[in-house]
Amino acid sequence: MAYHSTRGAFGIASGQAPQPFSAALLTGLAPDGGLLWPVKIPQVSAQEALQWRHLSYAQLAFAILSKFIDDIDGETLKQLCEKTYRAEVYSHTRATENAADITPLTLLGQEQGAYLSLLALSNGPTLAFKDIAMQLLGNLFEYVLHTQNQTINILGATSGDTGSAAEYAMRGKKGVRVFMLSPYGRMSAFQQAQMFSLQDDNIFNISLHGVFDDCQDLVKRINEDLAFKTRYHIAAVNSINFGRVVAQVVYYWKAWFAATSETAGATSESLAQVSFAVPSGNFGNVLAGHIARRMGLPIRKLIVATNENNVLDTFFRTGVYRVRKSAETQETSSPSMDISKASNFERFVFDLLQQDASRTRQLFEDVEKKGGFDLSSDPAFKRIAEYGFVSGSSTHAHRLAVIRDIAGRYGQIIDPHTADGIKVAREYLEPGIPMVVLETAQPLKFSETIEQALGRPCPRPVNFEGIEALPRRFAQMKADVVALKQYISEHCNE
Repeated sequence: MAYHSTRGAFGIASGQAPQPFSAALLTGLAPDGGLLWPVKIPQVSAQEALQWRHLSYAQLAFAILSKFIDDIDGETLKQLCEKTYRAEVYSHTRATENAADITPLTLLGQEQGAYLSLLALSNGPTLAFKDIAMQLLGNLFEYVLHTQNQTINILGATSGDTGSAAEYAMRGKKGVRVFMLSPYGRMSAFQQAQMFSLQDDNIFNISLHGVFDDCQDLVKRINEDLAFKTRYHIAAVNSINFGRVVAQVVYYWKAWFAATSETAGATSESLAQVSFAVPSGNFGNVLAGHIARRMGLPIRKLIVATNENNVLDTFFRTGVYRVRKSAETQETSSPSMDISKASNFERFVFDLLQQDASRTRQLFEDVEKKGGFDLSSDPAFKRIAEYGFVSGSSTHAHRLAVIRDIAGRYGQIIDPHTADGIKVAREYLEPGIPMVVLETAQPLKFSETIEQALGRPCPRPVNFEGIEALPRRFAQMKADVVALKQYISEHCNE
């Protein structure tokens, strides 16, 4: 398996050989500013898929990841999966009885003739779905760096959950330092406490005066400075790193097995369909579902659920992609989705254009110069329906109503982002088609909104009591690339 850039590097036209997975893991952004993508998506037959049905999560992860990673020997990759996907790593919340499942599926009930379920993805150490992939990424980084005798400085941006998941996965890892940018004052109190309370010597939090898109733009500018990136061994841990995205592919397969366990007619020739609703900010989570579908998983609909920052919803409905400026990006009660410029969207467009790198480059140069592009009359726009993509958006009022409804009807408390997912999922329910909504985080991370919705405090496990009162260590900075480079050079591995 080899990887090339969405903008042409490491491809036939560039004269550069595609990169193996380990190089893609450490590279992050390609030198031309593009994102790395498999030269070919591996295919899985219905017969092979059904043989995976009773595998443990670690075994399933190995079966799927080995199709994307062939430059790490099989036994080592298997051990890394077993080290990552252990019950004790995913037993930090109320679902400890299901910890061995890693991502247990909870049936809520039947609505409009469809079974509506929640895929629990937030039982890891930082209580967010990012832990599922990030824990693997930490172990992959440590292994690859050791074998290559290298060190790296990870530079990332977070709107809330990626930062803490990355830091908890990388803390104490040999040869790794983490520099994480976050928008000042735009995360929940719990999210800030999770990140800023870490005292590890290899963790550096930088609170940027701006919005998430400003943080992400600085990360991109640093990566585009090849001399700086090379000198200071800059690597990515956001979902611009394909290792993050491919790790998330696994739980779509795991959820499909759980959702169809009683479905009649699933044979070696025919597999039952399932729809997935995915709260979407940076587009990496739903992109993983797209990859699973391209591999052969019978996904009927991939539902992109956004909040008031509905740039992606607008695109999937109209074909028009227009990013918002910082001042136009709204601050909402589902803050991890307060994103206007989704970094993984370029990968999807590249695939939508049948891997036309020159066209992809032009479109995303138009994003930088003109603020967006229009594919409404392009034949590629018709492929969106073929890929099963639909979308919708949610507001603060919708979130509060859904949180109240799910608590009252099913006795489950959900976080605001998951509420966005359920709200939009209900718009696409079909009789006989299971609907799986991907949970994004534990509700206690957004206790202010939960209390507003339910009129009572959100339950909190004992091991997270008082986290907001812990001492904090972080730097503040303006959105200035020169200042950021100086900070990195003063604190990094060389």
